[in-house]
Formats: sequence, C-alpha cells, structure tokens
Amino acid sequence: MPPAAGPLTGPEPAGPLTGLKVVDLATLFAGPLAATMLGDFGADVIKVEHPRRPDPSRGHGPAKDGVGLWWKLLGRNKRNLTLDLSAPGGRDVLLELAAGTDVIVENFRPGTLERWGLGPEELHAVNPRLVLARVTGFGQFGPYAHRPGFGTLAEAMSGFAAITGEPDGPPTLPPFGLADSIAALATAYAVMAALAGRERTGRGQVVDLAIIEPILTVLGPQPLWYDQLGYVQPRTGNRSRNNAPRNTYRTADGHWVAVSTSAQSVAERVMRLVGRPELIEEPWFAAGATRAEHGEELDAAVGHWISRHDRDEVLDAFEKAEAAVAPIHDVREVMEDPQYRALGTLTEVDDPELGPLRMQNVLFRLSGTPGAIRWAGRPHGADTEEILTGLGLTGARIAALRDQGAL
Repeated sequence: MPPAAGPLTGPEPAGPLTGLKVVDLATLFAGPLAATMLGDFGADVIKVEHPRRPDPSRGHGPAKDGVGLWWKLLGRNKRNLTLDLSAPGGRDVLLELAAGTDVIVENFRPGTLERWGLGPEELHAVNPRLVLARVTGFGQFGPYAHRPGFGTLAEAMSGFAAITGEPDGPPTLPPFGLADSIAALATAYAVMAALAGRERTGRGQVVDLAIIEPILTVLGPQPLWYDQLGYVQPRTGNRSRNNAPRNTYRTADGHWVAVSTSAQSVAERVMRLVGRPELIEEPWFAAGATRAEHGEELDAAVGHWISRHDRDEVLDAFEKAEAAVAPIHDVREVMEDPQYRALGTLTEVDDPELGPLRMQNVLFRLSGTPGAIRWAGRPHGADTEEILTGLGLTGARIAALRDQGAL
C-alpha cells in the first residue's frame, strides 16, 4: 500500500492551464521540472513512478526526517501514482490514462516506450490529440541518441564549460542543474506551442527536445561569431569582452558586490562615482569593446574605491548615482532580500509531512489568472487509489494489478 499522506490542500486551481491534464513519466530533472511549471499554473499533473523504484530526486540532496527536500519542490502540484510501465497491466493502465490526457512528458532513452508498446503510434491511437514531450540528453535520433544523457554533459558539450572559469584555469561546470533547468523552460514552452498548434489542427504531436540544444541557444551568438569571423570566445573569469568595468569586487567589511556597465551612460556614472572621471575622456572609453581592452585599469579604479567602503555604503552610493550594482548573496541573504520579499519570489507552503516549507514561488506573475502552489511533493504512490478509481478501475482490478506488481 502507498504510504499515508495528508489530504490534498491548497487553493483550487485557478491558473490559465486549469483543466489541462498532464502525465509526468520523467525523472532527473528537465522533464519533471517542465511538468511542475505546468502544474504551477493550474494543470492537473499526475506523476507516475515505478512501484519499487521511486523517482531518484526523492533521494537527491539533503533530507529532513528521512524526507527528501528537493522532491518537495520538484513534486509540488502533482498527484502521485505508482505504475510499472514495463508490465502488461501497467501498460494497459497508462493507455487508459493517456486516452483522457492532454500532455505526457517522458525522458526514457529513445526506443524504450516503443519497446513497451507505448510509443507515439500506440498513444495517438487511443488519443490523437495527445502531445507527447520527449526530453532526452541528445534527442531521438543521431549518433549519440542511444547514450545516457545528463545536464552535465550538455554543459560540457554546448561550449558553456569552455567559456566559464578563469583564463588560466580549467573549464568550469555549474554546481547546479543549469542545462536541465534551461531545458525544462524550453520543454514547457514547446508543450504550449504544441497545444496552440492543436487548436488549429485538432491533433497532437511529438515534441523532441534534446537537453544539449536549449543551453546552446542561451549562450548567444557564438556559432555565428565562429561562422563569420572564426572567433572562439575564451574564458575571461568575471570579465566580459563586450564591456568594462564588469566584475566582482570586495567591500571594506568583507562582502562582495557585482558591477555591470553594459550601457555607456552607466559606465560613465561609475567612473565619476569612484573618482576617476578623467578616464571617461579617453578615446577608448567610448565603446564597450574598447573599454574591455582596458579592463585591468578600470577594475583597479572601481575595486580600489569599493574596497574602502562597507557594502551598504557601496550599494547606497551606486543607487544614488543610478549605476548598476548588486550584492552577491548566498541563500541566507536571498531569503531575506527585500526585493524578493516584495515580489513574493519565496513563499510558504504547508506540508502534512514536514510542516511549513519556504520555497520558490511560481515562475511569473499573471494579473488575471495567477498560478499557485497547492501542495508540496507528496509521498510515493500517495494518490494511486484515487487516480485509478477516478479512471474507472474497480477495486478488484486495482487489487489484481497490485498482486501482479504493476502498482
């Protein structure tokens, strides 16, 4: 039997996706996060997990009282169903579920669903309007399609790691799921595009999203630079080849701040603020690229001034000068920052297992149909009986499926 869980709590769905039915078959992390984003704005998301092998994200990172905290975030706004898709009974249940579903998100290796008799042909046979989002490391075809793929590989292969780090240091990977998170955003966007297409054609379609691709898009014009100029962007640490000063600087009281001068007017304000207005008159100061060639000199000027003032003094002076600066927060400071508080970026969710939880709120604010966190991630299989009963399965059939190991 599934573990005991409190009742589903939180506001009724009121977001723009209310009425949309989503089945999340994916794990670690892009696919599930895309499904979370859909659920945050009202979709009814059913998370399917193997009966004996729960989603690995339940065990990722720190836990409290044996309950994984990452799952509380990733599993929010999802009802939880256990189902062995490789078992005949499990396959049958999924097809019945798919018949009334708008979107399925999966990230098995290419060919796995087909091997189980759950490929696009079988799914569209029971529901021609279904959108099937397939999220894999390398896509559904090509020489790498069969390989296991994770965000780390995308961060390496896309060129992100090659340009990250100090010039004389090694390529640097991010200490969090960057490529997966970017792919999740792209997947949610792709699903909405496919649903919009369904409004015109009346038919669903397959979304083929490779995690190696969205991160390449957000890296900007690097392929274009190389194609047209043969230019390969080097590692520059915190500096930019496009403008200066742009770096992190330590304050007198031991904190760090970041300064950006992407706009010429801001660069001029910064140099006046730090007492070096004469640099503005230099011919090279008139453009970001030529300022970047003098990054050492500009960093020295800005860094010297900042090093003689406490952080609050620096932030106040920059704000009065209308120059761009931000404190470098760790998570403790993020939780207390007044701008995040004003936006409601972090919110409290009541959880029957752990009590009040503070986590990131929904991704953006809509004035008419806002999203909401209705509940945090629930126990493994907590909603299996409710979901299957709602699907029309009898108690006897549910019991038989349990005896077969399909649930």
